Amino acid sequence: MYNNTPFGVSPLKDVEEDIIELASSPSRAYRPMERIYLLNGDSFVLSTEKLLEISDLIKKYIPEVKTITAYCSFYNLENKSVEDMKKLKEAGYNELWFGVETGNPEILKFLNKGTDIDGYYHGLDKMKAADMDYHAIIMQGIGGKGKSKENAIDTAKILNYYPPKGVYVMSTSVIEPSPLYYMREKGEFVETTNRENLEEQIYLLENLKLPDETLYSSGHMVNMINVTGYMEDKEEMINKIKHALETIDPRILDMTNQKIAR
Repeated sequence: MYNNTPFGVSPLKDVEEDIIELASSPSRAYRPMERIYLLNGDSFVLSTEKLLEISDLIKKYIPEVKTITAYCSFYNLENKSVEDMKKLKEAGYNELWFGVETGNPEILKFLNKGTDIDGYYHGLDKMKAADMDYHAIIMQGIGGKGKSKENAIDTAKILNYYPPKGVYVMSTSVIEPSPLYYMREKGEFVETTNRENLEEQIYLLENLKLPDETLYSSGHMVNMINVTGYMEDKEEMINKIKHALETIDPRILDMTNQKIAR
């Protein structure tokens, strides 16, 4: 999304102007803004002090805000202490969104996320210590052909360690000019088929041991079918995927994640 956008940190004055503009929204008269999302990248690249300055501005202009959410990476959590996270939680930061992608150590190394599986566990320990909730975005098919089961099992393991409020599944798409595209062209990466992706979801759901109220969703347009529900309905979701495997045209199931297959 930001591949051709130079990195930069917005001056606090610009952030304040944005908050003031948002605070002037007429909709606040009948629907209080109890939740706000910090956009344009991973806000946790900022120092704890700067994040607290932003939360102070939000409270000043939109005092009804109860939750400040944002994207966050485990890489940037390495720069936050447990005490930092507790301060941020107290200031309203919660329900952070993580691109977990995978829990498989080798696949994670290949993804070059800036940290390793130990960094994931250390980050989750900080989140847990601060009593912060999070949402997990994962990538099915990112291990490539033949690795669906191990990827699903390892991903379930990391999610079970400190359960998220929601699990959101995305199918891996190979798009030019990504590094993965050139790896595929050289035969270094073989894409999974739609069939394999659906089977991977079954392996994942079978291995997830999450609270009943945890949301699970593969409703994004990059996925072949929409399977959305709460973990209390896990068996129902698994059966829906099995039904799709039995009824969808095999020619489509054996395609890769191309637009024609959606």
